[in-house]
Amino acid sequence: MHFDLADLRVFVQIAEAQNLTQGARRAHLSPASASVRMKALEGQLGARLFYRDNRGVTLTAAGATLLRHARVILRQVEHAKGEIAGQGADQAGHIRIYANTTAVTEFLPELLADFLAARPGVTVDLQERLMRDIVRGVQDGAVDFGIGAGHVAESSLQSLHFSTDRLVLVVPTAHPLASRRRIALRDTLRYDHVGLYDSSSMQTFLREEVAREGGSMTVRIQLRSFDAMCRMIEAGVGVGVLPESAAVRHQRTMQLAVLQLSDAWAVRERSVLVRDLDTLPSCARALVTRILALGPRSVDRRGPATVDP
Repeated sequence: MHFDLADLRVFVQIAEAQNLTQGARRAHLSPASASVRMKALEGQLGARLFYRDNRGVTLTAAGATLLRHARVILRQVEHAKGEIAGQGADQAGHIRIYANTTAVTEFLPELLADFLAARPGVTVDLQERLMRDIVRGVQDGAVDFGIGAGHVAESSLQSLHFSTDRLVLVVPTAHPLASRRRIALRDTLRYDHVGLYDSSSMQTFLREEVAREGGSMTVRIQLRSFDAMCRMIEAGVGVGVLPESAAVRHQRTMQLAVLQLSDAWAVRERSVLVRDLDTLPSCARALVTRILALGPRSVDRRGPATVDP
C-alpha cells in the first residue's frame, strides 16, 4: 500500500487540531483540498478515519491507529533528513522531549546548553508534561523520548534508570517543624503551603496524593520555580515540598531546614522512557547518553509499576 507523506502530514495536523479547517490551515491547504486528501486516504485504507460533526472531528479506532504510525513515519523521515544533512553524525536533527517538572527546571537547562552549544545543527522541543502524558507521548511516537520519575505500567517501553532523588519538606529555620528530621505529608497539612503553578506535574501529583488520603492542602501562593518557592518559604509564607536536590542547593544560601518525607512515594527513580533506543536518530541517542551519565547506573528494564511526578 502506497502512502503519500504529504497526506499523512495533513492527516496528523487535522487529528491533532481535532478540526478540519484548523488542520488544513496548519498544513497550508484549503479545507476543501484537505477534505479531498482525507477521503482519498480513507479510500486507500478502506476504513473511516474521522467522525465529523459541528464541533469538529474525532478519530475512529482506525484513525487512532494510523495517527500512532503516521507520527512515527514522519518523525523517521525528519530524522533521516537531519542525519543526511549532518553527514550521518549526531550533529544535526530535531529532538522532541516530554519531561516532568524536576527535569525541566533542575538538570536539563544546563545539560542542554552544553549539548546544543557543541551541536549547532540540532534543535530541541522540550515540553513539561504529567507522567501519564509523557508515557502516552512516547507510546504514540509524538516525542523521541520522555523523562520522568517512577516506573510506568506500560511494558512496551524501555525505562532507562539514571538517578534517584526524593521529595522533601522545606521550612524556615524558625518554624515549629524545623527541629524534626522526618515527617509525613499528612502531618504538614495544618500549615500553609507554598507550591508550584497549578498545572505543573509536581503540584498535580501532590494534590492527587493529598486527595487520596482524604486531606486538603492550603496553598497560599503558587510560583514558577523552586528558587521562588524557597524565597517565599524563607520569608515565612508557608512550607513547601521540593526535590531534595533543589532544596539542598537553596539551603546553602537561605535560612531553610530540610525534612525527609516518610511517605513511600517520596523516593523517586528518574528514568528516560523510549520505545526503542536503537531506533532513535543519532542526535537523540547522543542526548540520552548524556542524560544517563548523570546517574551512577542505567538499566533497560520493562514491567509494571506506579507513577510518580
